[in-house]
Amino acid sequence: MENAVETQNQTPEESFEELLAGEITTISRGDITTGKVLRVDPEWVIIDIGYKSEGIAPLAEFKGPDGEVKVKPGDEVEVIVENLRTADGMVRVSYKKLQRRRAWEKISQAQREGTPLEAYVLERIKGGFAVDIEGIRAFLPFSQAFLKPPKNPEEIIGTTLKVEIVNADRKKGNIVVSHKNYLEKEIEAKKKALLESLEEGQVLEGTVKSITDYGVFVDLGGVDGLLHVSDISWGRVKHPSNYFKVGDKIKVKVIKYDRDKEKIALGVKQLTPDPWETAKEKYPEGKKVEGRVVSLTNFGAFVELEPGVEGLIHVSELSWTKRIKHPRDMLSVGDKVEVVVLGVDEENRRISLSLKQVEPNPWDVLVEQFSEGMVIEAPVKTVTDFGVFVEVMEGIDGFIHVSDLSWGRIKHPGDLYKPGDTIQAAILKIDREKEKLALGVKQLTPDPWLSVPEKYPVGSVVTGKVSNVTDFGVFLELEEGVEGLIHVSEISDKKVKTPVGMFEPGQEVKAKVVKVEPEARRIGLSIKKLKEDEEKKHFSEFSKEQKGGSITLGAILKETLNSEKS
Repeated sequence: MENAVETQNQTPEESFEELLAGEITTISRGDITTGKVLRVDPEWVIIDIGYKSEGIAPLAEFKGPDGEVKVKPGDEVEVIVENLRTADGMVRVSYKKLQRRRAWEKISQAQREGTPLEAYVLERIKGGFAVDIEGIRAFLPFSQAFLKPPKNPEEIIGTTLKVEIVNADRKKGNIVVSHKNYLEKEIEAKKKALLESLEEGQVLEGTVKSITDYGVFVDLGGVDGLLHVSDISWGRVKHPSNYFKVGDKIKVKVIKYDRDKEKIALGVKQLTPDPWETAKEKYPEGKKVEGRVVSLTNFGAFVELEPGVEGLIHVSELSWTKRIKHPRDMLSVGDKVEVVVLGVDEENRRISLSLKQVEPNPWDVLVEQFSEGMVIEAPVKTVTDFGVFVEVMEGIDGFIHVSDLSWGRIKHPGDLYKPGDTIQAAILKIDREKEKLALGVKQLTPDPWLSVPEKYPVGSVVTGKVSNVTDFGVFLELEEGVEGLIHVSEISDKKVKTPVGMFEPGQEVKAKVVKVEPEARRIGLSIKKLKEDEEKKHFSEFSKEQKGGSITLGAILKETLNSEKS
């Protein structure tokens, strides 16, 4: 090399002059000295060590684990003298050997004291990883590399880890390290520090560690806290996974801390004001508000007005007119609805809501538009055994009892009407409180019983059709709505046990009116009295024909028999 040649060509006189000038330092093999890097060649690094000859060291000794050269001209480096005079006239020094010596000293000390060192992960080898510590190759077993193995263990290659020395044998050159031990101690130290400083009310940042049905476990830095599902939001939470995922960084508030059991309860909703504190001001009675149906029960529907504030629409407040058996007949979860606030109970966190009161009560409208005595026309909705329901206006039905369909006898309302028929009826009664509307059809025509005393006076003879036959008598329909009863005792002068079988429905029968009670709507009829009158009439007529002559008993009997046969 050029400098080496120059040194060899110096004359004794020049060397002697240099000695007299005191510029030459005495060095020996094994000495440790500090020099300045003069230049970096492709294979060698030339160092000024303050000696008559420059020091020379292999470039490879200055390369890091990543292959990058770690020195440049002007840098000061510490080296150990290996050979005072090489073939090229330079002093052979070693940077690596000194570093190895220092490294082993550092490693030994770290092992004794249990202090961590930095290790650069070189590559994956059998059973673990090869790492570099201060230029010395060491072994990191796989079992000591992680607290929990990642999906891709090789992701640590090319990174620097903190490790503890598990075993170091300088003679054999074997070093075993553990990153896991370091992590565990770090976690324990952080945990201890955290637990000592932890207080209720603190706001911390943590990492979501795991998610369950009942809550979220949050790593606060060496210690876990539980964020219960009820403390995630003031609103309704179906499942914690709808809010968080593993690995999320979240802010939480310590709401309870048991030092003895080291149990920490966390909250997220507590980071924001409780919406119930202002619920009464925000939702005054009578106010119309919008919400979303979040739950349906047998007794009503729960509506979320805002996260954390829900109100109940009782089943009775769903409709003015419909009989709702279950809220699902009208609503579904997720529906947006407009409701009226009926009341707020802040203490018990309850709000009563009404869906029906958003619109006027149709019964109030009915009372304004209709009055008793009015005649209306409406479609038949339902026909039952006991009457007919008609739709008077949307949501309000009127009822016509079977007894108000006709002044006469009706076997079944279905004989007169069917659903869809249009019917005229008079309003008999509007009961606003009980929400009942009574109608009548027969009231559209005069009550035939009002004229019964004049039309069917006692003693008159009437002809009617048999409408019903019972054990106690026979009913005759004299006209629509007017019936008379022939009691079993008034059928014949002979004893009759039952008229059943003697008369048929629809058969015409003549009888005498023996009693009229219009208020009780009863007419008493008699066949027996009619026959007696007819017998008397025949006897009277026969007497007139025999006037002036004598009448024998035989003649009278003969006439009576002929009359009965006729």
